[in-house]
Amino acid sequence: MALPSDAGSSAGSTPEPSEVPESGSLSKTAEDPESLDGSDSPDSPERRGRVRLRRAAVMAVPATAIAAGLMILTAQGALGVQFAISGMAFTVTATNLDGRGFEQFGALDQMAEGSPNEGDTGGQVLVVVSAIKNATLTKLCQSVDLGGTNLLITAGQGAQKVTATDLTTDSTELTGDAAFGNIEIGNDASTLDKAGVQGPKGVFSQQADTVKIANLRQTNYATTAAVFKLPGLRLRFSEQGC
Repeated sequence: MALPSDAGSSAGSTPEPSEVPESGSLSKTAEDPESLDGSDSPDSPERRGRVRLRRAAVMAVPATAIAAGLMILTAQGALGVQFAISGMAFTVTATNLDGRGFEQFGALDQMAEGSPNEGDTGGQVLVVVSAIKNATLTKLCQSVDLGGTNLLITAGQGAQKVTATDLTTDSTELTGDAAFGNIEIGNDASTLDKAGVQGPKGVFSQQADTVKIANLRQTNYATTAAVFKLPGLRLRFSEQGC
């Protein structure tokens, strides 16, 4: 989960909810990828066209700025998760997220070579990496649009909450009502020490002792965790996503 900061990538990825010094409404946006018509096949010209439009929308900044940013981040080795992403965005929501040890910085995620989802991006997605050492989430929901249907996962709907350690999320959008404890803004990403993850030298970042986000909603391309406990896990296909 991410909070107000520059876009970039991760080393793992997702965030959680006590009173803390700074608070504010959190919003980091890029247009959501369009849903695909269920009648389109993955290789159809229509779907390929939509994929290109989705990727262009995700960047949501002037083309020259994108090109410059990607070249800089690539040169600095600011790659996100250490696996090839599918290039299909997924939505994550939670009524509350509480975390201890929070970091956030920008990076690039890389698709597999020749991915049909790369469109005009060259297979790279500019993301914001959010890392949380210990996170607790209430009423977690995750969905991905498969074209005509959604793969939906829910957990932590009852008394037991979802917990994660060394959680990271690579996001293009994050919204919610956020509060931070002992926040530091403008750090060099290579010097971060709150969540055990460091970004590339020269990249803008922020970190805090604690983070609390209510009504969390993210558009993610990757999530990793050392331990992810999902009480009451339920996976199914659904007409609606999160």
